[in-house]
Amino acid sequence: MSKKTSRPRNKIDLQRVYKSAGQPDRKQIKAWVDAALAGCGQGHHCVVRIVDLPESAELNQQYRHKQGPTNILSFPFDWPEGMNDLNDDGRIYLGDLVVCAPVVEKEAFEQNKALEHHWAHIVIHGVLHLMGYDHIDEAEAERMESKEIAILETLHISNPYIEVIN
Repeated sequence: MSKKTSRPRNKIDLQRVYKSAGQPDRKQIKAWVDAALAGCGQGHHCVVRIVDLPESAELNQQYRHKQGPTNILSFPFDWPEGMNDLNDDGRIYLGDLVVCAPVVEKEAFEQNKALEHHWAHIVIHGVLHLMGYDHIDEAEAERMESKEIAILETLHISNPYIEVIN
């Protein structure tokens, strides 16, 4: 009888250095990461770090040369030339996501969006950055937004780019 081998599942390392009500749990974040990576055919690994305003602002200044905190920062991992891009456990290491909870919470409120849905969008947005998507020019932005909308639709979350008016 042969032993069935399966591809490694995705793995997240969650670092919660800032806590607030309404933050997603590990299971929710993992589901969103899985949704963003669906169809990739290989297990992936990333870090999701939830931070406060000062840490986000410091990282945004240091790495993007922009003032103030931002909702998410993505730090794709670049394997040194000649090295295998798989971890010891067979997963591809994508990099790190740094999510500023207070910014995500404020945006959800200001945009009249369900907090959980906005968290899902931001995490998926970050994972797509780790996968090489970007929104620097209009064509890239449309491609990335279309991908985000399609992924969110699989989670029964409406298009985040449509303004909600009450």
